Amino acid sequence: MPASAKASFTLRGRNPDVLTCIANLSNDEVFTPPEFANRMLDTLAEAWAADHDGANLWADSSVRFLDPCTKSGVFLREITRRLTEGLAEEMPDLDERVDHILTKQVFGIGITQLTSLLARRSLYCSKSADGEHSIAKSFDNKTGNIWFERQEHTWVGNKCKYCGASKTDFDRLDGLESHAYTFIHTDDIKARISELFGENMQFDVIIGNPPYQLNDGGFGTSAAPIYHLFVEQAKALEPKYLSMVIPARWFAGGKGLDEFRESMLSDNQIRVVEDYLSAADVFPGVGLKGGICYFLWEKDNPGLSRVSTHFKDWPTSTSIRALKEQDVDVFIRFNEGISVLKKVVLKEDSGSSSLSLPEAERFSMLVSSRKPFSLETTFKGKGRRSEGNLKVYRNGGIGYIPRDEVNTNTHLIDKWKIYVGRAAPGTGNRDTYPHKIISTPFIGEPGSICSETYLCIGPFETKEEAESALSYLYCRLTRFLILLHKPSQDTTRKVYTFVPIQTWDKKWTDEELYKAYGLSAEEIEFVEKIVRPMEGSDD
Repeated sequence: MPASAKASFTLRGRNPDVLTCIANLSNDEVFTPPEFANRMLDTLAEAWAADHDGANLWADSSVRFLDPCTKSGVFLREITRRLTEGLAEEMPDLDERVDHILTKQVFGIGITQLTSLLARRSLYCSKSADGEHSIAKSFDNKTGNIWFERQEHTWVGNKCKYCGASKTDFDRLDGLESHAYTFIHTDDIKARISELFGENMQFDVIIGNPPYQLNDGGFGTSAAPIYHLFVEQAKALEPKYLSMVIPARWFAGGKGLDEFRESMLSDNQIRVVEDYLSAADVFPGVGLKGGICYFLWEKDNPGLSRVSTHFKDWPTSTSIRALKEQDVDVFIRFNEGISVLKKVVLKEDSGSSSLSLPEAERFSMLVSSRKPFSLETTFKGKGRRSEGNLKVYRNGGIGYIPRDEVNTNTHLIDKWKIYVGRAAPGTGNRDTYPHKIISTPFIGEPGSICSETYLCIGPFETKEEAESALSYLYCRLTRFLILLHKPSQDTTRKVYTFVPIQTWDKKWTDEELYKAYGLSAEEIEFVEKIVRPMEGSDD
């Protein structure tokens, strides 16, 4: 048996691969499938070769790799497998080669006690790096290069100063995981890495799949993202290459991600973004709305990014472009969407162009903020239908409330308006296309208001004006423009930023809008591939 084949068998072990069979612990800590980890490693190897005159990354015995959020150990295992094959010529002896790779080139930081044991078993073929069955022979300790010790949060009031975890939820007994991840619980990550792995430890490649969120005690499934903290700490270590798989919700910011979004979009060292519209295509069974992406950051090779969009069996769309369009504060997810957006909102003045719409020309000016009338989504009603009470469109039906108890947006009460749900429609835990983008909007008559379940659009002086605006929201192009600013199912006022205001004196149709903005046949085909028709009775 050739040495490389023997190494592959030793490191991968069994068929089927056990790491393809592990169930995720939660949506917070998602295990990476081996096939997807290898896709990321392929991207890394391509970039390395391009930057090093075609050199093979896996034939370099000096390169150091770090997974700072090790769970199953799949990245380190697959890196080791590739290095074992690539270094065969430099180090013919298989045992010596494997020992060198495991002790000098691959390093990890476990995120929990359980996953650190799993990672050691995946990498060393033993839960103890110095155990009898370990394929690494030079370690004199059980942990090897996969470090884990319980970390405590640093409480400032009721929140952790590093990750924002709630003291109420995460101040736990020693027998329970604290979920205080070592990599992000420090003010000086370089000094911390030196403590863990030795002085002057510098990693060439950092790669991983960080924990995505921590429950913040909010209503329903509210959770605070933390994956961006891992990205920021990794950049602070100044590796030559950084690649992580993270939720795509950062594309439009929100929930503590605005600064991160801005820093990512302005970072010309991000050379690759591979975007997956449905997280289920990568992580089967994971209910993660908005899709996922992985990126490749290159320290010494700034430039435009290669952006690719993936969805099920659709052809992959790839474009070389800047991550940030002028005057646009979000990442435009669809390559095809950029040309559409430019045709609709491009403003030309004295030879220069800008994608910004004046505030007064944005449809978002008609859209209320959250809780338009200060009524919670749990509001059921006060009193009965009577001459002095207002009708309230609420979650699950209709309620009533005395007029004198409503003190917010009172100018809207006796006008015509449109109500649209804050949460967009979906199918189970999957992102699907084509879909409606927004929930079905409907007319709100004078004397009505709504709870937090809906946003309020208006005011309109007549029913005819409201019906005209409603027909505009039914148009596929309108909803496509909403989608370009919308990374999740939450539909706030901000997602209407790219939608221009029209005149409300006619029934709007897509055919009229396509013609008005000069969309090509290919652009129309793409819009209609993404957005499905909406009828008034289509819920």
